Amino acid sequence: MDVLANLAQAFIGLFQEGGKTFLSLAGGILPTLITLMTAVNALIKFVGQERINNIAQTAGKYTLLRYTVMPVMAVFFLTNPMAYTFGRFLPEKYKPAFYDAAVSFVHPIVGLFPHANPSELFVYMGIAQGIEQLGLPLGQLAIRYFIVGVIVILIRGIVTETLTLRMMRQRDLI
Repeated sequence: MDVLANLAQAFIGLFQEGGKTFLSLAGGILPTLITLMTAVNALIKFVGQERINNIAQTAGKYTLLRYTVMPVMAVFFLTNPMAYTFGRFLPEKYKPAFYDAAVSFVHPIVGLFPHANPSELFVYMGIAQGIEQLGLPLGQLAIRYFIVGVIVILIRGIVTETLTLRMMRQRDLI
């Protein structure tokens, strides 16, 4: 009988711990996240959807901008998973590389802009907790994470573009 009672207590304890975690998020990161999402949406409204579209089309013409500025803008303004729709501004031959760059950036942006991919926030917060326990500043981690992310997406974009163009030439698609 004690075994069943202990099992029942452990079962309900699991949900009690989940409730405590939820309350800590509701009082901590969720208000920040909601405020950031509101600010980004307001910024898009102030700048104008057409201007953002024009900037994206211009950036898509140049390799460096196509795999740095475009994915960063896409993930920042549209967040994950809508960011991938920014590929619509590109010719078909560049879309796979853009997608690779954008999908690779949804985690590095979270340290500075958690609204961009809230589902990745838990991973970043786990890393951040370890950094805080070491007494190191989080700002430097977030900035370095962002910069390394931009470098990585540029490399991935160029490599994927090269491979895509090679395969398309082999199949006489371009």
